[in-house]
Amino acid sequence: MADHHGAKINTLTKKEKAEGWELLFNGRDLSKFRNYKGKEVSDKWVVKDGAFTLTEKGGKDIITKEQFGAFEIKLDYNISKGGNSGLMYHVTETEQTPWRTGPEIQIQDNIDGHDPQKAGWLYQLYPSKVDATNPPGEWNTLHIIISPEKCVHYMNGEKYCEYVKGSADWHAKVAASKFSKFENFGKPTKGHINLQDHGNVVSFRNVKVKRLD
Repeated sequence: MADHHGAKINTLTKKEKAEGWELLFNGRDLSKFRNYKGKEVSDKWVVKDGAFTLTEKGGKDIITKEQFGAFEIKLDYNISKGGNSGLMYHVTETEQTPWRTGPEIQIQDNIDGHDPQKAGWLYQLYPSKVDATNPPGEWNTLHIIISPEKCVHYMNGEKYCEYVKGSADWHAKVAASKFSKFENFGKPTKGHINLQDHGNVVSFRNVKVKRLD
């Protein structure tokens, strides 16, 4: 199965393998994930046609079984009309919800979505001046680099934002956000990668990660 560029989906090229990329989704099952604070993945997350989809509300957030410190992640997402989801990183299971530890990269339909935080932004902290998203029903590629030196977000190849997690600027932005009242927010330097159940249909594919530490 190939994407619109003709590249095989959910596979790694020889170059990617040599660079240290690993697949988090093999196109067949969600064996590298589990529900947040759970052992399995809810059956509302369905694998079909080389993607995995949250088919309805109640599937709950899913996290990678493994934890990642400094890493790079690439994935394709396809959001439903008006839909919302998110990718969080450095998530630990110490809190009631993943977003109380893990910063969130917003995923939503920028046209009909209700959230002022747009797709690809670091939620409430680092926005982008550009919008490179494709409309709902089409695939978008997120490429995120998370390291102590700097973090960078790309959407469909366009650079969105750059920041240093834990810097003075970071702390000032967190203090001015809704996250200020959660003492562990953004504190872990290693954790799970989390994909959000926001109650809307969303699909993912080509999920791959490279460790940088």
